[in-house]
Amino acid sequence: MPNLSIDFCGIKSPNPFWLASAPPTNSGDQIMRAFDTGWGGAVWKTLGNPVKNVNSRYAALSHGKNRIVGLNNIELISDRGLSINLKEMAEVKKLYPDHAVLASIMAGEMEEWQELIRRVEDTGADGLELNFSCPHGMCERGLGSAIGQEPEIAEKITRWAREATSLPVLVKFTPNVADIRDQGRAAVTGDASGVALINTIKSIIGVDLEDFIPFPKLRNGSTNGGYCGPAVKPIALHMVASLAREDWFDLPMSGIGGINTWQDAAEFIALGCTSVQVCTAVMHHGFGIVTEMIDGLSGYMKEKGINDISELRGRAIGNYKDWGELDMNYKVVAEIDKEKCTGCKKCYTACNDGAYQAIELSSEVTRAGKPIPAIVADKCKGCNLCSLVCPVDCVSMVDVSVTDEVESWQDIVDRGGYTIVDGIASTAS
Repeated sequence: MPNLSIDFCGIKSPNPFWLASAPPTNSGDQIMRAFDTGWGGAVWKTLGNPVKNVNSRYAALSHGKNRIVGLNNIELISDRGLSINLKEMAEVKKLYPDHAVLASIMAGEMEEWQELIRRVEDTGADGLELNFSCPHGMCERGLGSAIGQEPEIAEKITRWAREATSLPVLVKFTPNVADIRDQGRAAVTGDASGVALINTIKSIIGVDLEDFIPFPKLRNGSTNGGYCGPAVKPIALHMVASLAREDWFDLPMSGIGGINTWQDAAEFIALGCTSVQVCTAVMHHGFGIVTEMIDGLSGYMKEKGINDISELRGRAIGNYKDWGELDMNYKVVAEIDKEKCTGCKKCYTACNDGAYQAIELSSEVTRAGKPIPAIVADKCKGCNLCSLVCPVDCVSMVDVSVTDEVESWQDIVDRGGYTIVDGIASTAS
């Protein structure tokens, strides 16, 4: 089987799947159960001066009860005693020496940071993750994302950490900034060992229109929280890729944000991540999801002839380009599978009202007697909208580009039923 083990700036792990610093890593018992299930590492829920957390902490944006698209939380760092957390951390590392155990930490002045680091070191933990990214509650106290949004301060605190320990030091980035690369530069100049990104996004999930209290509701109101889950994955991938493509950025990355499946994890790794961290999916489905992640990633690598996970890392970076570098001669046109089409007209409505009026209702009908939409190829811009809204997956995008690789224009005509006029694909006359 392919080798999934990783070395993240000296931190060894049997696979790239780590639990993020969050409720699933709130205690030693949870982390040990996760390791027994197959997780390769865990970042302990953020340690610092214990806080008092509110009741009613989470709210969700859902498509039905069984699919959480995004989760909003207003929970802060660990509300458990520091000594208890450190004792359990030492026990976990002693019992699971081959798994990655990192401590997320948060403090104020230099002495507080360095004292906390020394106490974590005594547990035998493998590394530290500096929480410069919590987007609610702690930032109001000058901590969390209040630090991450000030690169000079983040760089200074990172240096304090490096002076205090020989353990690997990761910096966890906030996405609540204009340009993630500013934090990347601070991590590089601050001599961080690696980075983790992204933490949650400032958000209000919604408002109860009966009493006008935002969710999650408390008796006297609510506040903005951190948004996570599948909805933030595109944002996280963009920020990961923005760093990975820069020549000056050479730190290993731990990717976070909406990872639910092995495919999600593979995408983060293909854009440069060494490990991936998961939270919301575990809160929704439990620790057992890692089994499918491991099996799925292993099967994919075997199918692709990839023997080591490091061979997958960064494979997509070269294909992330500036808009001006894109191939303007590439052309695709929609094609409808008449046998699959149910005549629902979703593609017709979407194209007619929201795109380029390139779909008409033909005289042909489905088995149920509904008109089958037809593509007007010379109007089609290949925008993909029709294929995205189709509920039965009967719309595909056909490549009708004229390139040197095509043996003849007839190849294109044969593939899509189109004719070529002045190098442009059009409906056959």
